[in-house]
Amino acid sequence: MPATTLAPYCYDGMFSGCTSLTAAPELPITTLANSCYAAMFHGCTSLTAAPELPAITLANYCYYMMFRDCTSLTTAPQLPAMTLANGCYYWMFLGCTSLTTAPQLQATTLASYCYESMFRGCTSLTAAPELPATTLAERCYEDMFKNCTLLTAAPALSATTLAKQCYAGMFEGCTSLTTAPVLPAITLASSCYSGMFLGCTSLTIAPVLPATTLASYCYSSMF
Repeated sequence: MPATTLAPYCYDGMFSGCTSLTAAPELPITTLANSCYAAMFHGCTSLTAAPELPAITLANYCYYMMFRDCTSLTTAPQLPAMTLANGCYYWMFLGCTSLTTAPQLQATTLASYCYESMFRGCTSLTAAPELPATTLAERCYEDMFKNCTLLTAAPALSATTLAKQCYAGMFEGCTSLTTAPVLPAITLASSCYSGMFLGCTSLTIAPVLPATTLASYCYSSMF
């Protein structure tokens, strides 16, 4: 009988490096545990489809590196959770070079590192999901789309309450990005926009930056 509850690290690295694995097992549990699926399919280069992930109660680093370097994965699973946990999606699809579509990300309550490097190096990704949160957390979007070289448009970023390094490196190396999103925040945080558009060689128009009170390194290497 399959497990109905998880424990911390229970499936951590379970199939890591299984380069001939083509199908994943079902993962029906809706309440997760710390690092429960961390690196579960890391480096499964023949995996073409991800299992459904219906969990609505997340835990710290629960999906950390889950599909890292799954270079044949073309579609991401739906991620229905509305409240996130620290590092929950950290590096989840990093290096998934065949991923063309990102899942909807509807959460409005973020957590530290929650989306950090989530799609970093996804060189086939052409569109970013909506990001509706208006209050951010430390490093929540750091490097999220770094080196997504086919990404042509950034999502709307309506947050007015920023956090340390919240947007740092978010679009670094997105060489097809032509327009930056509106950035309405007037109260900044340390390194909040650091390296945000670094290396965006097709960017032709910079956003208006309305803040009158700055923070340390807030615009460091932004463009």
